[in-house]
Amino acid sequence: MKNNLLASIAENTVLVSIFILLIVTMFVAARLAENYVAKKTGEENPGLSTRKMVIIGIFSAISAVLMLFEIPMPFAPSFYKLDLSDLPAVIGGFAFGPMTGVMIEFIKILLNLIINGTQTAFIGELANFVVGCSYVLPASIIYIFKKNRQTAFISCLTATMIITIVGSSLNAFYLLPAFAKLYGMPLDALIGMGTAINPAISNMFTFVLFAVAPINLLKGGVLSTITILVYKKISPILKNTTIVSTRKAETESEA
Repeated sequence: MKNNLLASIAENTVLVSIFILLIVTMFVAARLAENYVAKKTGEENPGLSTRKMVIIGIFSAISAVLMLFEIPMPFAPSFYKLDLSDLPAVIGGFAFGPMTGVMIEFIKILLNLIINGTQTAFIGELANFVVGCSYVLPASIIYIFKKNRQTAFISCLTATMIITIVGSSLNAFYLLPAFAKLYGMPLDALIGMGTAINPAISNMFTFVLFAVAPINLLKGGVLSTITILVYKKISPILKNTTIVSTRKAETESEA
């Protein structure tokens, strides 16, 4: 698997370079957002604590496992599937900031590449990272400005709109042409797979409108619902605030 991965990297240096550039861009955007909020609130950016690194490692592993469970969509061709591997990154981003969310997304992809290699010349992995970050980044950036339920709802709603726009645009202008070239088939053949499922699909626009956009909209909706339902319940555990509060209460009572 390692040799296959290295061979894929050597054969696709341009795509790998684009991949690296996008990863750097996501990390820079996350860092700038965290620094801006820290400067505005007067709080020092805590950086990478031991607890945060442990959470990143655990959540990245969970995300990599979740990538293995893909749900076919009845309204889209078989090569489009829904997975919830971005959920740990969203929760991590809410708890510790956008940088943590992007790191979980990155390590998830890295783990998947190391374990399974790439069957798509990095196209699939690039798409998963970019589309995942298009939800995780806006959601976690908006949330760190004011951490309450209303902001969480707004951040998730905004992120759902962004992931739909980014996912649809990425497929129309890059992914579908890239896959067509990779598998040596005309672009019309891929669109034809969509037509076979939904006769309303006749060109690239309708393919994106009736197949790609609904998947990303559904994914954003599911991620938003689960995040809003569970985050506040697990947030104290992630941040260890329950233990800290208990110890503080015990100290005050002893005094």
